[in-house]
Amino acid sequence: MSDIVFGRNSVMELLNSERTINKLFIQKGETHGALKKIIDLAREKHLIISEVHKSKLDEMTDHQNHQGVAAETTSYQYSEIDDILKRAEERKEKAFVLIADGIEDPHNLGAMIRTAECMGVHGIIIPKRRAVPVNQTVAKVAAGALEHMLIARVNNINEAIKELQDNGLWIVGTDAAGKDNIDGIDMTCPIAVVIGSEGYGMAELTKKNCDFLAKIPMKGQITSLNASVTCGMILYEVSRQRG
Repeated sequence: MSDIVFGRNSVMELLNSERTINKLFIQKGETHGALKKIIDLAREKHLIISEVHKSKLDEMTDHQNHQGVAAETTSYQYSEIDDILKRAEERKEKAFVLIADGIEDPHNLGAMIRTAECMGVHGIIIPKRRAVPVNQTVAKVAAGALEHMLIARVNNINEAIKELQDNGLWIVGTDAAGKDNIDGIDMTCPIAVVIGSEGYGMAELTKKNCDFLAKIPMKGQITSLNASVTCGMILYEVSRQRG
């Protein structure tokens, strides 16, 4: 199995990662600027480079904004929860994990991955069922962050939460009816933040398994936020508290 990664930032990050690249596709006539840097790096790595018409790239990427470049690579390799905890240990940092509980929109998951990487999250946990996997759109929206983020795909989110708790992490769920505001919870300890699905939020059992339920205080007339926006706000609060 292989994946297609496209977009200039995403392909450049891919080239700088350890993933195997089978072939690089460049749009004919587009060999200057940022694309020239990509081509030069690909040549340094002795990769196969194929110049193709724009229609070929359009077909490969389902007519998304490929920016004149795509790469065929090995399928995304998911990590294990132990890998995420080990990364925190290696960095001598308190564990910081994001749990995406049933995110179905690849644009949301991609944005969450990018935000998580920027905020210092050690890894992300997603479920195998009723949720989007890591795919081409997720990779494109993440804009290169995917190559630096560990993602574990698990059978059961609540079993994953128990494993994290057994390893000393506190679980903070985000819920509009939560008891505490996000800035009223000490998040300097080892922590996992749970973001629920776009339409239904967190599952009831997941809520019960959280150590805290936090809310984002609202001042406007709209009472809910996009999942990736909620994610960004709470991850920033964790990062802010940790300094």
